[in-house]
Amino acid sequence: AGCDQEYVMNIDGSGVHRVSNGLGRTTCGYFYDNDRRILYSSTFEHDAACPVRPDMSKGYVWPLGHFEIYAARSDGSELTKLTDDKAYNAEATVSPDGKRIIFTSTRDGDIDLYSMNIDGSDVRRITSRIGYDGGAFYSPNGKQIVWRASYPVTATDSADYRGLLAQRLVRPAALEIWVANADGSEPRQVTRIGGANFLVNVDGTGLEQVTFDADFDGFPMFSPDGKKLVWASNRNAKTRGETNLFIADWVQ
Repeated sequence: AGCDQEYVMNIDGSGVHRVSNGLGRTTCGYFYDNDRRILYSSTFEHDAACPVRPDMSKGYVWPLGHFEIYAARSDGSELTKLTDDKAYNAEATVSPDGKRIIFTSTRDGDIDLYSMNIDGSDVRRITSRIGYDGGAFYSPNGKQIVWRASYPVTATDSADYRGLLAQRLVRPAALEIWVANADGSEPRQVTRIGGANFLVNVDGTGLEQVTFDADFDGFPMFSPDGKKLVWASNRNAKTRGETNLFIADWVQ
């Protein structure tokens, strides 16, 4: 009990229902195939119990659990396993043409981006720089990718990163936005702000703050028509760390 699972609901927040099996921990849900199918990651085959929470004496860290990527119908049926290497496989999204999945994995010893066919075949490594590469999306035409990255700069940074990685942890402090071609070529940094970043023009211009709450606001996503923005926030929390979803009109 009390472990993250995948849920689906209507745009107004009604009709909330679980679509994962209730075992292990799940993360990174994503609709595709005209909302007929979903992707998400789960630890349930590694261990049906809830994973142990990380030791926060190390500061704010994200656990890189034993996640595999699964596909299913949007009602949760017909569950299909797409990865199987006992690494961290998560943060998966789908290309606009529905043919490729881009995801984050630790399968080769670092936290890098990979792509694969929609059925899990033809896995290709996209990034290779030491550091965290995650949260990737394809551009609307499928020719580019955007992701968040944090690369160690100093020897101390590198030692800290590698030490945490050996414990299947990462410290997501300064995540800057990067853009590259879909195969990972011609990568370029878009933001140089510090902190964890999520939205900006593709060339780094036009940076505009759109939320002003004192608490965490993150993981924004536009609706397909670009008229709504949905995001997660700790605002109005009844208990410390409680996160809820919020939706607003997007007014240019």
